[in-house]
Amino acid sequence: MSLMHTPVCEFGLLAADFKLLGVDGKQWTRDQCMGESGLLVMFICNHCPYVKSIQQRLVEDVAVLQQYGIGVVAIMSNNPQDYPEDSFLNMQAVAADKNYNFPYLIDPDQAVAKAYGAICTPDFFAYNSAKQLQYRGRLDSSGMDANLHNAKRDLVDALILLAKTGKGPREQIPSMGCSIKWIES
Repeated sequence: MSLMHTPVCEFGLLAADFKLLGVDGKQWTRDQCMGESGLLVMFICNHCPYVKSIQQRLVEDVAVLQQYGIGVVAIMSNNPQDYPEDSFLNMQAVAADKNYNFPYLIDPDQAVAKAYGAICTPDFFAYNSAKQLQYRGRLDSSGMDANLHNAKRDLVDALILLAKTGKGPREQIPSMGCSIKWIES
């Protein structure tokens, strides 16, 4: 496990388009995932302990964000050849087991992760309705403590602000997690 911290938000950067297969068997594009108030693109996986520790909170937070018109999508870009726990079949099992309430997509050639500049899992990118980046920070202040129930909810607070104003907070704390497992070329 190689710990990474995300870089600072590049405000205004446009959301890259994509067309990826979801665990539901459907092809999903950026615009299909978009909500009326914006879009949250999450790079996650199945094996990372940082992601495992937040899976339940993700489902809860996504339910809140959807009420504010924020569309949400999760993308798995790790190399499943080296990390079998991140295979498509395991993605389907995890999504069903954890009751994911958002599309969970596989990025088999890692082109989408590269287009977004994703570096770790979890890595969060939030865009306003004009598809301009407004947030690239952490989920909350709990780190890997899955039992911390009074954590500051950075992502939810930032995206409620985004839904109301079209802008994210100027101060953001980077997300941290395991590095994306790149395919050797």
